Amino acid sequence: MSSKSPSRRLRRASLAGFAIVALTGLAAAPAAAQAAEETAFIFNTLLFLIGGFLVMFMAAGFSMLEAGLVRAKHAATICLKNIGLYSIAGLMFYLVGYNLMYSGVDATGLFGTPVPWGPSELASDETIDLSGGYASASDWFFQMVFVATAASIVSGAVAERVKLGPFFIFVAVLTAIIYPIQGSWEWGEGWLDAQFGFSDFAGSTLVHSTGGWAALAGIILLGSRSGRFVDGKPVVMHGSSLPLATLGVFILWFGWFGFNGASQLALGSAADAVAISQIFANTNMAAAGGVVTAYLLSMVINSGKPNLVVALNGALAGLVSITAEPLTPTIYEAILIGAAGAVIATYGAILLEKLRLDDVVGAIPVHLFAGIWGTLAAPLTNPDASFLGQAVGVVAIGLFVFATSFAVWFGLKAVLGIRLDPESEAVGGDLSELGHKAYPEFVPEPSATT
Repeated sequence: MSSKSPSRRLRRASLAGFAIVALTGLAAAPAAAQAAEETAFIFNTLLFLIGGFLVMFMAAGFSMLEAGLVRAKHAATICLKNIGLYSIAGLMFYLVGYNLMYSGVDATGLFGTPVPWGPSELASDETIDLSGGYASASDWFFQMVFVATAASIVSGAVAERVKLGPFFIFVAVLTAIIYPIQGSWEWGEGWLDAQFGFSDFAGSTLVHSTGGWAALAGIILLGSRSGRFVDGKPVVMHGSSLPLATLGVFILWFGWFGFNGASQLALGSAADAVAISQIFANTNMAAAGGVVTAYLLSMVINSGKPNLVVALNGALAGLVSITAEPLTPTIYEAILIGAAGAVIATYGAILLEKLRLDDVVGAIPVHLFAGIWGTLAAPLTNPDASFLGQAVGVVAIGLFVFATSFAVWFGLKAVLGIRLDPESEAVGGDLSELGHKAYPEFVPEPSATT
């Protein structure tokens, strides 16, 4: 159906609605078969477009979440980073990434052909070729917003001390090369899919863990924010607006219905409609399970007082966890999967603090740790996935993304420098890099502690 590879699931059994078209062709006139094929084409295309703009809206969610969790003196910088990375991701995925991920990948291949994307169904006589089952531009758009999501994950983790220019260069490499290569191994029908049956429905590993591994490499080489750890103990640095961060999570939750639901990749049959409905329900309830679990955990950790940020990240961890397999679980199982993801993310954040690794928004526990869990949990409900295949995928993609990301960050650090100097960091990225504040009427002149 889409460029995401066919698998052994229900969503692929009705690929592009072609089964309906074939049955219609046996019993009806060619005109009726043509009409059925065109109807399936329209509904499949519509699914990609709706899913695509829902995922695109997640860019706003990431921006608001991160702007709320960074200190006020860095809020404008984080907003520029998010709109910039979304745009860079689109350009690089068009110029290199899409065909590197999908064009010419075989069962033993590691990547496709790095040339600009550009197919079209419009023939020279202005007729429409329906044989693909969907408009190719709708598929490209849907795939492109996924790669932007991976880049957004990096943004929050390295916030408040990374230089804007080197960050954008890293995003260009990530979206043009690193993300497409590992994505081709499964969604491009490459070696992980063909040889190990690796299964990742909507990208717990291919999108979320990929962003998490890239972020982990970045924060290791960047180091922690000034004052984040004193005498080996973590110092809390409160964000500028928890209501804004909460809005960001609600936007992300909303956009996730497109992220997971449209990854069914077909809306040409009643079976597809049923599957998408189940995906929506499971996605929603996994997040709900994550929130409640994180809320209760935060009360245990904080002597009876709940923590909003922990609950927000619990929602996201639940969403990430269910993304690898949102179709086959029952709603009850989806709640448990999301709840387990919230536990992993909550204690994962504590682990990072103990290791003195500074992740400003908790992106690595949410997207990397919960993403690994969700991927390994897929065989619990999907009999076509194996624990061995899932483990191989997690390890192979993790090693590749972390190693290549570390090399790119290291090269940027050696050549350009990736961290703000101490004075610029103390003043804040807004004034030092942009020359203006996010909140000029409400925020006093910043210092190293604001």
